[in-house]
Amino acid sequence: MVGVRKEKWAVVRGGPAETRSAVADPEAPGHDGRDIRVQFNDPSFAASYAASYQGSGPAGRYFSSRLQATFEALGRSPGGDLLDVGCGPGIFVRSVLDTRPGDFRISAVDQALAMITEAADRTAGTGVELAVGRAEALQFPDARFDVVVAMGVLEYCDPSVALRELHRVLRPDGLVLVSMLNPLSPYRLFEWGVYWPLLRLLGQVEGLLGLPPERRHGVPKSGIRALPAGRLRRRMREAGLRPIDVVHYDLTPSVPPIDRLVHRWTRRRERPADTVGRSLWRWPGTAYLVAATRSR
Repeated sequence: MVGVRKEKWAVVRGGPAETRSAVADPEAPGHDGRDIRVQFNDPSFAASYAASYQGSGPAGRYFSSRLQATFEALGRSPGGDLLDVGCGPGIFVRSVLDTRPGDFRISAVDQALAMITEAADRTAGTGVELAVGRAEALQFPDARFDVVVAMGVLEYCDPSVALRELHRVLRPDGLVLVSMLNPLSPYRLFEWGVYWPLLRLLGQVEGLLGLPPERRHGVPKSGIRALPAGRLRRRMREAGLRPIDVVHYDLTPSVPPIDRLVHRWTRRRERPADTVGRSLWRWPGTAYLVAATRSR
């Protein structure tokens, strides 16, 4: 039976200020103008978010590539106690159960009860322990886990505080896997700096022309903070973690909205392994994953 605990956690703020990229969540299947973090608590949004993992558009492409990168990195661990921080609807947890049965004893937390409910439905009867909680204040004792995974989490919180918590609950010989949107990729630079501002401008013009709000173009601002890989690795070292590998994923040489057309043409020939890269082939990656161990 899946255990679900609803707990209230204080938000911990602190650390050096970062330049905020006012961007919407590229993983979300739809927006209605609210802060995306508020939408995560909407059951209907949580369900559509889970469905986007199986989609054929940019969101489905992104999630598929992230799973590929994560499982490649998870191959470094033989098994043990695993914590998924920011588990969302439980897609990664379900994938671990299916592809590496019996290797891990899994716990998972998310700040949104609607997401935990989705994850509970997806993992019922597996022994996975689920709880509502925050990355900045994990409810687990020190050195509790062999593997700690935080996918799509650090953009929503103070990364320095969250990384210290990941370090705290990790065992001395454990493995940490974290992801981050890549603000230096051509895709993100064009999307955030050109495409979305044009959509917002178009929405303003449509408003002047009298179109109702639900028919206007636009992209809501979420306050997500995306760090370049070098800065994130530095934050990880400051938190007591030692980065050992960086892989860029969702390799996308085209830019929006052209990428949708390109993906429709190439998706049947594209293998998940082709969507991750290192070294010189990392530049088109719209996001990246860092694997790390404890340095102290």
